[in-house]
Amino acid sequence: MRARQDRNTPDMRKLLVGTQNKGKITEIKTIVGDVAYEIISVASFAGIETPNENGSSYAENAVIKARQYSVQTGLLTLADDSGLEVEALGWAPGLFSARYAGEDASDAERRALLLSELARTGVDTRTARFVCAVAIADSRGQIINVSEGVCWGRVNSEARGDGGFGYDPLFIPDGYDQTFAELPNSVKNEISHRGRALAKTRAFLISYKLYRK
Repeated sequence: MRARQDRNTPDMRKLLVGTQNKGKITEIKTIVGDVAYEIISVASFAGIETPNENGSSYAENAVIKARQYSVQTGLLTLADDSGLEVEALGWAPGLFSARYAGEDASDAERRALLLSELARTGVDTRTARFVCAVAIADSRGQIINVSEGVCWGRVNSEARGDGGFGYDPLFIPDGYDQTFAELPNSVKNEISHRGRALAKTRAFLISYKLYRK
């Protein structure tokens, strides 16, 4: 497939998801997939370049990805950026959550490093929050919506659960005793940082689709 479409004939029925993270794609499809767009991933495009996430906030990184993937493909594009912030670590890893243990580290290695660093602080508090920003760029690369979501909770002393991805097996949201990786997807998608940001995004996409008709 070509790296982009003809700008003069944008396909408003297609929504590109600017990530290759299969877990994120599944969550996005579950939450916004009923808006009647054909959701496709960047894996469908040969030779597409991965944007450099050098923003100073989740929103800036989401905007960078949405804009650059849209410019390359000529498609309406959704991109997100998210991270786990732990109070005892000075709200790290934050923007560097995905690269916390190095570019090629596995989810398990990132979780292990987080628990090791947390143990070294000697602090008992486990307060943490997940933060997510979702940006939408139109087929010409213009940012038309940014939504954000936050979920407060705590870091468990060990990984639990087989669901989710990333730091999900460590994070217990406020009001629950199970980690994101143990909770049913229906519950996680309703209360999570990404679920909350995507709920706002879904509302925008519905109105945008109606407006474009």
